[in-house]
Amino acid sequence: MPSYKKDFFSHLAQTSPAPLSLEIISAKGIFLQDISGKKYMDLISGIAVSNLGHGHPQIVKAIKEQAGKYAHLMVYGEYIQAPQVRFAKSLCEHLPKNLNSVYFVNSGSEATEGALKLAKRFTKRTEIISFTNAYHGSTHGALSVMGDETLKNPFRPLLPGIRILKHGFDKDLAHISKRTACLIIEPIQGEAGIMVPDKSYLQAIRKRCNETGALLILDEIQTGMGRTGKLFAFEHFGITPDIILLGKALGGGLPVGAFITDRKVMSCLSDDPALGHITTFGGHPLSCAAGDAALSALLKSKLVASVSSKEKLFKSLLKHKAINEIRGKGLMLALQFKDELFCKKVIENCLKNGIIVDWFLFSPSSMRLAPPLIITEKEIKQACTKIILSIEQSLQP
Repeated sequence: MPSYKKDFFSHLAQTSPAPLSLEIISAKGIFLQDISGKKYMDLISGIAVSNLGHGHPQIVKAIKEQAGKYAHLMVYGEYIQAPQVRFAKSLCEHLPKNLNSVYFVNSGSEATEGALKLAKRFTKRTEIISFTNAYHGSTHGALSVMGDETLKNPFRPLLPGIRILKHGFDKDLAHISKRTACLIIEPIQGEAGIMVPDKSYLQAIRKRCNETGALLILDEIQTGMGRTGKLFAFEHFGITPDIILLGKALGGGLPVGAFITDRKVMSCLSDDPALGHITTFGGHPLSCAAGDAALSALLKSKLVASVSSKEKLFKSLLKHKAINEIRGKGLMLALQFKDELFCKKVIENCLKNGIIVDWFLFSPSSMRLAPPLIITEKEIKQACTKIILSIEQSLQP
């Protein structure tokens, strides 16, 4: 089998000076196989994408069937396309009543962009509030509400009117005012190193948004679709957003994102001007067919209900003097080590031992665990044994 490594570095844009450069030729369940035949246990799900693992038969079947009917027909919103309609209806049936109108896009970043535009258009306000260590994507609008200056500064000027509040600091919530169009927050911060807020904090945010008329946007791009032990993470906190953002696992491995709100809010994008938000490939028929199949498979299974016990098993087995803390909810976990250097050693040794893990943009001393929800207890035990081995190897001089 030919290797594409040379052409990868010659012709594909690079996102970092040192990509992992694994040359994967097949993937099934929670395992990836490289060109040499080595198998890797995928404990990050392509960064919270492959919740049902790789090559799920129901998803593959749906993609093949839809590919035989049609792919792209027209820019989003003009034609009635069954995969889009079925998927939107299925999503709305499992969301609160005020989240009844779905705008499909291509990715989580684009969902953020659409939601920010929508909030400004609906409220006729311009201030947007986000939080320290927040990550909502890397396009210009999403970058503007990112809560880390290192990644933002090289691309300024960004959107005006952005106010960044200290995450978890109740007194800062007084800054939410009648000038505020929207507040965007992850119910559980991902790239901050899996920071789970107090229930009372998110409820205070919901209350303050109600008082001021600001729209509450919950970014569930990473936390949605069962990852935290609920279909959507906001269910843990007793709140309902005005707009919810979805992506990553939404498409069952194919690219799709969505922002979802009440129809009376969403309708303001359709006139004055018409085409207030438009996307060519958003809600692509193949992606929607795959997403609908993934949602159906997830709901028919007992996977979401099993997430809590799998979380407990990981936490019970990952005990080592070098692990300072395990944070997280469900199968969205962070192992905290003493520093970034040691964390990277552990990640490198995990890879050598056939385990794919990762770090976090804003918490490089923490190691990411976000395996497919289909991971079994036996596989968790195998994974944890290899992680502990990798930690021990990293302690060697």
